[in-house]
Amino acid sequence: MARILFVTWDGGGNVTPAVEIARELQRRGDEVRFLGQRQQRESLEKAGFGFSAYNNPGPWTATGKRNAIMNAVGFLRLLAGRSLGRDLLTEVVAHPADIVVIDCLLYGALDAASRNGIRHIVFVHSLFAAVEQKMASGAPSAVARIGGLNPWKLWSKANGIVAVTLEELDIPTSKPLAITYTGPVLPDGEKRAPSKSASVTILVSLSTTYIAGQTAVLQTILDAVADLPLHAIVTTGPAVNPEDLRSPANAEIHRFIPHDEIMGTVSLVVGHGGHSTTMLALAHNLPLVIVPMNPAFDQPLIGRRIHEKGAGVAIARSSSATEIGAAIVRVLDDEAYQRQAERLGASILATNGTQTAADRVQSLLK
Repeated sequence: MARILFVTWDGGGNVTPAVEIARELQRRGDEVRFLGQRQQRESLEKAGFGFSAYNNPGPWTATGKRNAIMNAVGFLRLLAGRSLGRDLLTEVVAHPADIVVIDCLLYGALDAASRNGIRHIVFVHSLFAAVEQKMASGAPSAVARIGGLNPWKLWSKANGIVAVTLEELDIPTSKPLAITYTGPVLPDGEKRAPSKSASVTILVSLSTTYIAGQTAVLQTILDAVADLPLHAIVTTGPAVNPEDLRSPANAEIHRFIPHDEIMGTVSLVVGHGGHSTTMLALAHNLPLVIVPMNPAFDQPLIGRRIHEKGAGVAIARSSSATEIGAAIVRVLDDEAYQRQAERLGASILATNGTQTAADRVQSLLK
């Protein structure tokens, strides 16, 4: 039995794949703990994991409404703060670990592991090209380097790099790194082929995290589908109040419905380009209309790659209702999008991401 520690943060799409891999490792008999933000305690302990909270990571949360400047400051503090490194060292003294799986964006924790000879893995939860383009350059990189943290050096010093995405969708790195692509990690029970009905239903799901202007974009999408011959199921997530939206007669709005209860019956997903939602849609053979909401990380690149692969189209968040409606009709009417989504979906299922990622973690214990 190995002792494995996951070092994470409450960022939304980064948490689910880490939890699924951790569950698989537990099923195999390993002891798994998490180190994360205080607000993650309840859900992770409920999932059956030991948990410790960072001592002083700052007040940043993914879902809380916040000022843009304070959001950026809090986010950068979380990523580049050395306090997370100190918390990691405290944790492994209290609960020794044979290997530590650290989110690729937590530079302070990666630095502490490297400096103290702690065997560790870099966990990449999206396209690595997005990590490189957005987090190894610009403000995140500048803040990290001011604090003496070089993202590329930190990644290269790890005992392994695990990327839970489809390699075909990624773009080669500008610098050499030994990345193991495991394929996307999908929650249990969500690898089913869709069963379509005679009527057309679409799923609309933007980010579960707070993004300024998201309510307005959701309303524009609702206005876009109002006159289309289809039914729309809209999930808002915790950051948007459904009561703030005007629903047309052919739409239903929910704060939350598990997507495994929806994707088997819909024909298309209108999403924001988040990695988890996009990979899950493709695994259900569903083409996408992607409306990137947050330019700061992976959403624009994922939208672009899905567009380039012909499995959907990407449009700007500033698109009008008419433009959004036209994009939906275009993807629904052209079977080529469906065929490409099915091709990518077959590749995703063939990777068996959860099992492959768990295998890789265990292989790096040796």
